[in-house]
Amino acid sequence: MNTSYLEQNKQRFLDELFELLRIPSISADGAYHHDILAAAEYIKNKLIEAGADKVELCQTAGNPIVYGEKIIDPALPTVLVYGHYDVQPVVPLELWETEPFVPTIRKTQVHPDGAIFARGACDDKGQVYSHVKAFEMMMKTDTLPCNIKFMIEGEEEVGSSNLGIFCIANKEKLKADVVLISDTSIIANDIPSIDCGLRGLSYVEVEVTGPNRDLHSGVYGGAVANPINILSKMIASMHDENNRITIPGFYDKVIELSQDEREELNKAPFNLEDYKKDLGIDEIWGEKGYNVLERTGIRPTLECNGIWGGYIGEGAKTVLPAKAFAKISMRLVPNQGSKEITELFKNHFESIAPAGIKVVVKAHHGGEPVVTPIDSPAYLAAERAMEKTYGKKPIPTRSGGSIPIVALFEKELGLKSVLMGFGLDSDALHSPNEHYGVFNYYKGIETIPYFHKYFAEALK
Repeated sequence: MNTSYLEQNKQRFLDELFELLRIPSISADGAYHHDILAAAEYIKNKLIEAGADKVELCQTAGNPIVYGEKIIDPALPTVLVYGHYDVQPVVPLELWETEPFVPTIRKTQVHPDGAIFARGACDDKGQVYSHVKAFEMMMKTDTLPCNIKFMIEGEEEVGSSNLGIFCIANKEKLKADVVLISDTSIIANDIPSIDCGLRGLSYVEVEVTGPNRDLHSGVYGGAVANPINILSKMIASMHDENNRITIPGFYDKVIELSQDEREELNKAPFNLEDYKKDLGIDEIWGEKGYNVLERTGIRPTLECNGIWGGYIGEGAKTVLPAKAFAKISMRLVPNQGSKEITELFKNHFESIAPAGIKVVVKAHHGGEPVVTPIDSPAYLAAERAMEKTYGKKPIPTRSGGSIPIVALFEKELGLKSVLMGFGLDSDALHSPNEHYGVFNYYKGIETIPYFHKYFAEALK
């Protein structure tokens, strides 16, 4: 593989990524719709410049999907590259050390060669742009070994609600042999890994209502139920003394891994003290009987993502609020269905509401858990590619995160996915000061062409 092209164009590749990172393509806020379109247009133009054909912005009921392809020989294997150009909101803004849409390189202990600090740097602009530049490199050096299709969406951070509709309507356009995704992480820069399992997701918002208006907490406090207090108790009751989730039926379909499977999972290097130090915590927390890797990879969870109500402005206002709200996410493991779990949560949450309190549960979005095979030609191609560039065979791992579209691709397109990511869990995804190592960005561009090479050879 000709890597001299990468060496000669490193600065340009970095500059182009910075241009993309400057676009505040926040999908959760309609005020940024113009920026969503700008990011999609940027990706479209760069695919055209790289040599892709039939590049277009495919309109949906929401944000456009960028599609492009290069079919060099219909008889050769085809790889469908998936990624997303939308990003998470940046709040709380005051916790960012530099502006979230002004990419800045700073050295860190984990990234001594420098990390790019910006919203979307790792999730997923930096990773998806590695595919664009890897494609350019293969085109310009005449080393493209197989057919490539790109499908880059703008709604991943809000549930990809229109992606399934697009896939169903465009099965022929999206026909391929495998989906290649870089929206995951490796264990460390010197310990490559490939995710072979993802947890599913059920995401809900709850509303608790007490009196018909905000009340004076002195006049009414103690006689009228406070929705914030009630909501806090209801959420707290969702875990028992062993930190197991108390929703009836929640664990009924959870597959318990064998001791051998748990031992295999725990072969991944992990240092508990480093983990606590990195997070600034004195102790870990979670379901009794499982360690950190198991709690975040093979066990379901329930977390309160946000809670609000009443007065939160400056100074004091003695109010007993009429309403309280919370957003709650549940990570699911194989055999747990997102719709079923959402319904179990709704029934339980409504059942534990005390008299005089009204509860509304609103389902936002969800996704199904998946486990991908580690003996498929595509996985083995990714394994060989990472071993080639990292000098070490990657370790198969299970991710605590969710990429709902992986199950969607299998259901609607009949395609398995390979999760060949290049970020790190410590890159502050979804948090202030998100970043992505310069090393990781270039390593992705270097590694991706080897995947295509080995995959094409495997399917000849």
